[in-house]
Amino acid sequence: MQKISKLSTSSISRRGFIKTSAAGAATVLAGKSVIFAAPAGRKMRVGLIGCGGRGNGALQNCLDAGEHIENLDLEVVATADWFKSKAEATGEKYNVPASRCFGGADAYKKLLDTNVDVVLIATSPNFRPVHFEAAIKAGKNVFMEKPVAVDPPGGRRIIEAGELAKRKGLAVVAGTQRRHQANYRRTQYAVERGAIGKIVGGCVWWCGGALWYRTQNSNESDADYMVRNWVSFTEMSGDHIVEQHVHNLDVANWYIGHPPDNALGFGGRARRKTGDQFDFFSIDLDYGDGVRIHSMCRQINGCDGGVREFFRGTEGQTMGGGGLRGKDISTPDFPEHKGTYCQEHVDLLNSILKEEPLNEARNVAESTLTAIMGRISAYTGKLVRWKDITENKSSPWYNLTLKPTAEDFEKGEVEAPLDDIPAVPGRDR
Repeated sequence: MQKISKLSTSSISRRGFIKTSAAGAATVLAGKSVIFAAPAGRKMRVGLIGCGGRGNGALQNCLDAGEHIENLDLEVVATADWFKSKAEATGEKYNVPASRCFGGADAYKKLLDTNVDVVLIATSPNFRPVHFEAAIKAGKNVFMEKPVAVDPPGGRRIIEAGELAKRKGLAVVAGTQRRHQANYRRTQYAVERGAIGKIVGGCVWWCGGALWYRTQNSNESDADYMVRNWVSFTEMSGDHIVEQHVHNLDVANWYIGHPPDNALGFGGRARRKTGDQFDFFSIDLDYGDGVRIHSMCRQINGCDGGVREFFRGTEGQTMGGGGLRGKDISTPDFPEHKGTYCQEHVDLLNSILKEEPLNEARNVAESTLTAIMGRISAYTGKLVRWKDITENKSSPWYNLTLKPTAEDFEKGEVEAPLDDIPAVPGRDR
């Protein structure tokens, strides 16, 4: 096994290192780690949309990131959630006045009307295209969790809003944190420079146990039920191939350099208790030029699991985060402060301060669309091409929109799909 060696500090310029490490928080000068310093007294106001477990985690990650940047003061100034009580609970923790803790379908609009500089979006995936687009139009820098859509129109909407963010000079970082993880970045750096030759195939997995679920309470509205039980409904999460396995698919797209040309696969439902999602997927992804990746994900208790990626090249092989066998390639010492969940926020904040805004909207949208393409194939039993969801307007899947939409929630027109009625391949779109 060839080690991925690190570049010496004398072999890379400061400017070159910063470009290579995608606006990392620290540079290596004279063998010492230097924490980036903000202009004296710089303050950023942070708002959180989506005050569940991941939202609160992302907010703490952001505040932890601020501790690694000298002279930067972060203040939580507003919170928003479908359930006002959740917004208030998070607000109370960070001394946010109750008047800036917003609840309901339009809570995100009220938060965007405040003086926030950075918005963290951690609502369920079906809301993210609408919330992200609104945040960019309001002139806010954004961290948004993955995935970023549940259907093809939503994915394309993210890409369009990401282009608007570029024109407005706004930073966008996504929760595909492996792109900010030191060992993954070292491996990708080496692969990109020929460490295993040309990638010709591989496998990506996310196989684990069943997640939590909620049953509908008596007299509970369908809207409240779907928001509380969002990990069980394809209309809310995109199914677990989209909501969870997107991480591994993102690594495949990143290492290969582009999304796949088409997907053909299958899946099924065996043990879920609520909602309409599958329990497992097996997808063949054709990246063109003879490159094929097998994608496998499962959420069933009592089964063997694994979360990893494997790539074989013409001159070697590697796992996603290391274990490379091939040419010895020297790599920079990529920073990772307090773990990768914190580092993604360090990179976001530094890019804002240096006026070199990161923009990960297209990357995360394409990885989300890759997962959506695989899900559509499994649900229908049909081969689905990339152009069918991104270019070909005559395709039955180009305008495939899952309902209820985010707009339906705002209009109060929400009817939950029946529990335990999944798609049937060969019959359903």
